[in-house]
Amino acid sequence: MKRTHKVLAGVAAGFLLIGSGALAQNTDVIKERQQVMKMNAQAGKQANAIIKGETPFDAAKSDELFRMLNADARKFATLFPDDSKTGGNTEASPAIWEKPAEFKAANDKFIADTQAAVDAKPQDVASFEASFKTVAANCQSCHQQFRQRN
Repeated sequence: MKRTHKVLAGVAAGFLLIGSGALAQNTDVIKERQQVMKMNAQAGKQANAIIKGETPFDAAKSDELFRMLNADARKFATLFPDDSKTGGNTEASPAIWEKPAEFKAANDKFIADTQAAVDAKPQDVASFEASFKTVAANCQSCHQQFRQRN
């Protein structure tokens, strides 16, 4: 009888370990992509302040914002391993993993548009605004397809 209980306890413990392994999520990468998104949101606020005239236009600051967004876009695509689909209060939609080619295309467009903004080197508010509108359109488009609100 004791031997049977030990065997059953061992089997149950094994299932618990297997089950918990299946539920284990890469919350570090989820936190990292959430931080990238927070930085992008902050850049957007700064850009809007420039466009509204609340912050004076500065070509160096413009360049810094677009370079940061471009670097974030390049990094962002690497932050969606299979073990980060859930957990960590993620807002990543399952569509990211269900439609990887579409997600990659959306991110590639963001990379290209931020790079074009860097290359354009806006020298005034009007050219900065035009470049930023193109860049910001990527955010809305991607969020509609690949983000789910918790």
